[in-house]
Amino acid sequence: MRFLLAITAVLSGNLLIQDALADIPSDEKKTDLVYQTAFGRCPNRPAGEFIVRLTKTFDESHSLRDVKKRIVNEKLLPKHFVSEYQMQYDPIRGLVKITIDCPEPLMKVEVYKNEQGESYEAILVDNGELYDPAYEALLRSEHRLSHELPSLALPIKDVEKEVQKEITQIIKQVPEQFRRKISEVIVGEEKKLIIILTTRGQPCSAFLGNDAWDEKIQSLKRIVDGLEAQNKTAATIDLTNAKKVVVKLKDNP
Repeated sequence: MRFLLAITAVLSGNLLIQDALADIPSDEKKTDLVYQTAFGRCPNRPAGEFIVRLTKTFDESHSLRDVKKRIVNEKLLPKHFVSEYQMQYDPIRGLVKITIDCPEPLMKVEVYKNEQGESYEAILVDNGELYDPAYEALLRSEHRLSHELPSLALPIKDVEKEVQKEITQIIKQVPEQFRRKISEVIVGEEKKLIIILTTRGQPCSAFLGNDAWDEKIQSLKRIVDGLEAQNKTAATIDLTNAKKVVVKLKDNP
């Protein structure tokens, strides 16, 4: 049996109604379900493909359980960069609401596989997961991401540990304006953290050591903000010992 698929999609505040089978002769059409979808921060193409897979499955069985089973078995969430979804069915109205969302990209990640320098690239997102770099490209192609992402150098041995999630948390808690001053984050030997900033057009290296990163990055922000208010720029900021911060200023041009 051929069904009329009516999809109501909310994208960028615009209501778009798409009759996916509009070319079917009217005597063959039968209205079955109406789908109302919201894409959140997701890029349109993978989000649309994800929605189509869900609606096709639900059309066949009208079972939310079958939809969930397909999502899990085919690993549709990571495949389409979806971080969360919600699906509700009102059988009286024949209305299915699907809401999905995708994570915010935080950093470009270069994961070193071994001491020979072999590495692979990924995107660290706000739920602490590593996504394929294609996610960034899709967001940029749809103008959903305009600013440059800072880089993160991460040893592969730390990917399976808490380091990845720790860095995610400290970057997320930094205000957006300060976050965009960060150009590179390096996890060095003994899990020592180095943050390279660009402040007043000049690079600044901040050494945070291997502990209390969340507290130290807040101190770093206060120091940088204070220096910029005085039209000064630091060459290095050593926060290894939180009780004894050492700031080396750049010479005035």
